[in-house]
This record gives sequence, C-alpha cells and structure tokens, in this order.
Amino acid sequence: MSALTPPTDMPTPTTDKITQAAMETIYLCKFRVSMDGEWLCLRELDDISLTPDPEPTHEDPNYLMANERMNLMNMAKLSIKGLIESALNLGRTLDSDYAPLQQFFVVMEHCLKHGLKAKKTFLGQNKSFWGPLELVEKLVPEAAEITASVKDLPGLKTPVGRGRAWLRLALMQKKLSEYMKALINKKELLSEFYEPNALMMEEEGAIIAGLLVGLNVIDANFCMKGEDLDSQVGVIDFSMYLKDGNSSKGTEGDGQITAILDQKNYVEELNRHLSATVNNLQAKVDALEKSNTKLTEELAVANNRIITLQEEMERVKEESSYILESNRKGPKQDRTAEGQALSEARKHLKEETQLRLDVEKELEMQISMRQEMELAMKMLEKDVCEKQDALVSLRQQLDDLRALKHELAFKLQSSDLGVKQKSELNSRLEEKTNQMAATIKQLEQSEKDLVKQAKTLNSAANKLIPKHH
Repeated sequence: MSALTPPTDMPTPTTDKITQAAMETIYLCKFRVSMDGEWLCLRELDDISLTPDPEPTHEDPNYLMANERMNLMNMAKLSIKGLIESALNLGRTLDSDYAPLQQFFVVMEHCLKHGLKAKKTFLGQNKSFWGPLELVEKLVPEAAEITASVKDLPGLKTPVGRGRAWLRLALMQKKLSEYMKALINKKELLSEFYEPNALMMEEEGAIIAGLLVGLNVIDANFCMKGEDLDSQVGVIDFSMYLKDGNSSKGTEGDGQITAILDQKNYVEELNRHLSATVNNLQAKVDALEKSNTKLTEELAVANNRIITLQEEMERVKEESSYILESNRKGPKQDRTAEGQALSEARKHLKEETQLRLDVEKELEMQISMRQEMELAMKMLEKDVCEKQDALVSLRQQLDDLRALKHELAFKLQSSDLGVKQKSELNSRLEEKTNQMAATIKQLEQSEKDLVKQAKTLNSAANKLIPKHH
C-alpha cells in the first residue's frame, strides 16, 4: 500500500503519473486497484488526486456501477490470463482443488451477480444467478444436457449451488464462452433478471465473454457428487494478483521445484499402477501354472488310459482272430454277437483317441498363453525399472534444486549483511565528515579572528610610528 500526498499548488510529474494511473483504475471499497502490467497495485482514495476538474460524487449510483463493472472486468482479465498460463505450465488436467481455477469461478460468480434484481419470496429478498443460466438451454440446445445434469444432482439444495455446478460443467464441456455470448446477445431476456446498468447488460459483459474463449485450451475434470457447492463462500483472493517484490526473487526456483514435485508424484503414481499390474499378471501366471499342472496330470492319465486301451485293442484283435477262426467252424449266430462286441470296442477306442487330441490342443493353447504372459511380465518389469530410474533422477534433481535454493538464500543473507555493514560504515564516514566540516568552520572563524587582530595591531603600529617621528 503506497501513501501518496500530492501538493496542492500545481501538478507535478508525480501527480500526472498518479492521475494517468487513476484513469485506468477500478473501484474497490475505499481503494482503487490500478493495473501495473500483469499485477494490481492498491492505493487509498484519499491519497489520490485525479484531476482539477470536478468529478462525479462517489454516491452517484451510475458512477459506482461503472466502477464496479470496470473492477470486475479487470479482475476477470487477470483471473483468466493467470489460469491459462498456470494450466499450460502445469501440463495436466485441472481439478476442483486448483487455486487459480477456484478464484476464476469466484470472479465469474461476482460478474453474474452484479446488478441482479432482487426477487421477493416468503423468506425475504433473494438474488440468484441460476435464473439467467437456465435461459441458456433455450438459446443453445447443447446446454440442455448440463442443465438437466445439474437438476439431477442430489446434493444441491440452493440456486447458488446449482449455478456454480452449471459453470463447472460448462467449463468441462469447453463451451462456457459460447453459452455466455448467446446469453449476452439476448438482452431483452436478461432485462427480467438484471438492472439496466449491470455488467451483463453493458459492454464489459461482452468483453468477458470474448476472453472466455481462451479457456478452451485447458482441460478440467470435476467430481460434483462429493463437493459442497451450496455453502461455499465466494471471496476474491487479491493476494494472488498483487505484486510482491520480496517473493519474486525465488519464483522461478519455486516453479521448478513445483514442476519436479508434480513429475515425481506422477511417476510414483505410475509406478504404483505398474506394480499393481505386475501383481495381477503374477497372479494370472500362478493360476495358469496350476491349470497347466492339472492339464499335464490329466494328459498323463489320458496317455495311460490310451496305452491300456491299445493293449485291450491288441487283446481284442487276438480274441477276434481266434473267434473268427472258431466261427468258421461254429454257428453263424455266435459270429454276429462277436462282431457287435468288436464294433463297440472300436467305437470306444475312437472316442478315447478324440479325447486325447482335445486335451493336447488345450495344453498347447495354455502353453502359448503362458509364454505370452511371461513376455508381458518381462516388458512390465523393464518398464518398472525405467520408471524407477526416472524417479531416482527426479529425486536427485529435487535435492539439487533444494541445495541451490539454500545456497541462494545463504548468499542473499550474506549480501544483506554486507549491505548493512556498508551502511554502518557510510554513516560513520558521514559523522566524521560532519565533524571535519565543523572543525574547518572553527578554523575559518579562528583565521578570521586572527586577521582582525592582525589588522588591529597593524593599525595601532601605524599610529605609534608617527608619534616617534
């Protein structure tokens, strides 16, 4: 906060600068918030002299509304610009805990509330921006989906909560700018909800709607079910936009540390997912090994059964040859019975052979699946090793940055100590200089006194010389 007291006579260059800055300021309670590049600078109104011409009084409603619109428009500019830059630097999907995103929704809520007409209910007067937002689905058909989703959310009980949820869903849909433009273009509908000099009815509303197009480059994901949107307090945090000279020195280092911490958290999360995948694959491999062992046992049993059947077949062949020989000599009815027994034995042998082929095919399939699982496990183990190496490297970089930050802090402390010592030495030199100046003045005064005494003695001597003559 800077205290500026301009002179009352004629304007100085400092007064001119203050006047020019005040023309670009926005009204905020007892302060004006001037735009200084990408930052805000607060000045008290009593300390600012604008122009010698008479201004409109601060009690004029039109003057106050115009300054409030300028205030909100400039805050929306800073909020949107800061959100886009921080989101692009972060490089990941934003969630509801991201501070710049929270401040953006607070600013948008203030913009939508500006100049709202109060509706009388049995509980008193009520101002809610949910009414204008409900109109969007009549203007843009795509908005009907998010409006229906907001109405179906079970945790929302107030119009303010539904309006906040609508803003978040519209940002996720990347059509917030389109919806706001369609709403602002229908001022005959908005006049039912807003005063004539409200932000949504003036040029500032169209400017903010145009600025919202830039938010289409960011990705956001919100979970509405667990979030309490009804009881949130919408207060703008101006500390995010005020310039701080002391903290700006370590901003770059803090940004690098934040980025490395985000990368470290991402790699750790990925490592946990890979570990879970490896455990699942290991469980599948164990299950396949058990199934393979079971199939091997079944195959051994089937082989033994086939050998037994082959032995029985040989025995049946021998018996059949013996029966054929005997049947040549025996009756025809006995030969028919033996032929039926032989056909049944052959049919039984064919079924057992088919069963063996099916078991062998299933075993081959299980073996190929096991080989694929082993290959996938090796690739995942390799990927896990690479991620662990990357995590170690990121931790090393984080340690290096911390060491660098401590070193810079130590150097800054040393430089502050050196500046303090130099200032003390300078003050001592100034004291000695003042003492020497005082001594010189005394010597000059003594010299003047001596000159006066010499002149007096000289005049006295001149008077005495004629008397002696």
